[in-house]
Amino acid sequence: MFHRLTSMKFRLPRSRRAVLLGALLCAATVPGLAQVAPSPDAPPQGPAGDPNQDDQQQPLETLKVNVNLVSLYFTVHDKHGALIPHLTKDDFNILEDKAPQKIKNFTAENDQPLTLGILLDTSGSMQNVLPLEQQAGAAFLSRVLRSKDEAFLISFDVNLDLLADYTNNAHALARAMDKAEINVGTGGMGGMPSGTPRGTLLYDAVYSATHEKLQQETGRKAIILLTDGEDQGSVQKLQGAIEAAQKANTIVYVLLVADRGFYGRGVYTMGYSGDAVMRKMAEETGGRVIDVGNNGKKMESAFAQIEEELRTQYVASYTPTNAKLDGSYRKIDIECKGDGLKVQSPKGYYAIAQTD
Repeated sequence: MFHRLTSMKFRLPRSRRAVLLGALLCAATVPGLAQVAPSPDAPPQGPAGDPNQDDQQQPLETLKVNVNLVSLYFTVHDKHGALIPHLTKDDFNILEDKAPQKIKNFTAENDQPLTLGILLDTSGSMQNVLPLEQQAGAAFLSRVLRSKDEAFLISFDVNLDLLADYTNNAHALARAMDKAEINVGTGGMGGMPSGTPRGTLLYDAVYSATHEKLQQETGRKAIILLTDGEDQGSVQKLQGAIEAAQKANTIVYVLLVADRGFYGRGVYTMGYSGDAVMRKMAEETGGRVIDVGNNGKKMESAFAQIEEELRTQYVASYTPTNAKLDGSYRKIDIECKGDGLKVQSPKGYYAIAQTD
C-alpha cells in the first residue's frame, strides 16, 4: 500500500481555477462561447492540428478547439556553466523520437507563475545538516516566491508529512520548515540490524509530491529535493518516481546534502551511493544535482543557482507529428545552435490525454 501524505487538504488545482474563472467571464461577456483554450503546458489532449501551420495564421475560432500541444521548459548554459538568455526559436531544433518538430510558440519565460515543492529529508542521516537546510531554504523561499507563485513543504523519513500546503507566504513556509525534526525509526527491516533507520521514503515522497500535488497544476513546476539521496523502504522504485515527475511535467532539482562521514560509522558501513541515483532523477526531468555536502555557503550558493535558473527559462511549444495519445513515452532532444552551448531539459514526456 502506498504511503500517502498525512494532513492532505483538498484544493482546486490552479488549472481548474483558471478554467472556471475563464468560463464565468466568457458567460458574462460572450454568449454561447462554451469552451476555453487549454493551458499550453497541459497534458496533450484531443486530435492534433496541422504541425506545419503557425498559430498566428489560424483563425480566431481555433481558440475553442482542444489541441495536442507539448510545451517544454528548459535552460541553456555555455561551456563555463553560465546561463544564456536572449536566444530565439531559430537557435533551436526539437526532435521527438528523432523526428524533427516545428516550433509553434517560443518565449523567454521569467514571469509565468511558479509552483514549487520543497521536499526535506528528515531521516537520521541528516541529523547534522538539517539546521543548514532550514536556514538556507527559508532564505531561498523569501527571495523566490512572488504573489502569484505557490509552494508546499513535505518532510520525509519513515513517514511522509505535509508540513505546509500551497501558499505564497514565505514566512509561513519558513515557520513550517523550522518545525521539521529528525525522525529515526528503529527496528529491523530487511535484515538490517536493530537500531538502524527503519526507512527513508525518498522515492515515495517524490511520487506523492508530483502525482498527488503537482499533476493537475499548470505553468512552471519544480521540486527542490534536499537529501543525501539514499532511499530505504519506499514502495515506489526510482523509475516510478521519475515517471511520476515526468507525467506531471515537473523539473526535479536535488541539493545533495550528504554528511558522508555518517556512512562510515558503526552500523552504517554500507557505503554511500545516493549521488548516482539522484543524478539520474534530476537529468531525466530537466533538473540537475548540486553537491553541497555539509557546507552552509555551498548550500546558499546552490539555492541562488536554482533561483536564477527558474527565472531564466525558455518555453517552446509544438504540435507533435505523432498525434497518438496512447500513454507511450516520447524521447525529446533539444539541439541548440552555438559553440559549446548545452541545453538542460527534460529527456521526454508521456503522451497522455487530459482527463476532466
